[in-house]
Amino acid sequence: MIHATKGIVLRSIPYGDTSIISSVYTELFGLQHYLVKGIRKTSRKSVSKSACFQPGAMVELVVYHNEQKQLQYVREVDWSYLYTGIFSEVVKNTVALFMVELLQHSLQQPESNPELFYFVERSLQELDKGSEGVTANLPLLFSLQLAVLLGFQLQGNYSATFYVLDLQEGQFVSERPAHPYFIEGNAASVTARLYQITSYDQLENMQLDRNQRRELLENYLQFYSLHIHDFGTLRSLPILKEVLQ
Repeated sequence: MIHATKGIVLRSIPYGDTSIISSVYTELFGLQHYLVKGIRKTSRKSVSKSACFQPGAMVELVVYHNEQKQLQYVREVDWSYLYTGIFSEVVKNTVALFMVELLQHSLQQPESNPELFYFVERSLQELDKGSEGVTANLPLLFSLQLAVLLGFQLQGNYSATFYVLDLQEGQFVSERPAHPYFIEGNAASVTARLYQITSYDQLENMQLDRNQRRELLENYLQFYSLHIHDFGTLRSLPILKEVLQ
């Protein structure tokens, strides 16, 4: 059947001489893999449409969808949102690549999850128009909120008593666990503050330096690897750690 759906492009690879296979997180069907025929031809129309399949692109798709098949087909594509900064600014582009790669590594099933789709869509839009402070701290907030929507959010609250965040158990505790997967002190406190953020604009007030962001990102990805089987390594992380100030 033919359906219209919004999508967020995660990854595209060449297929044959003129086509691509693109992984897209869609509003209606969750994670899907699409064959896009002829998109790599040298015609002006094909060159224009191929830009829609960059990682992070937000698109409107008309697709052929068959539940019995793993590879679907794209009939039409157009932009659903035109970025003003993400494709032209190095730091924002790197953050966007990190976000879509984190999403790709985290999705275990193809099922639709509109709440998750709208969260990622909104986060990319906020990144696109966000200030330098929002851009620098958004990877941290995105990592924590994505985990909530995936079902393994942190439990408890940071305090003078519960000052250790046990990443394996996913909760704030009163003493260091026997295993090495925990953070404490300022890193745990910052994490609790990030959990309380209700507006992207509040990220501007998170005064963190480069080393703090690096440490937190590494620990948050450790949290993912402890809770998602075969989570793997994000290729975008070393680049993100270099460009973030």
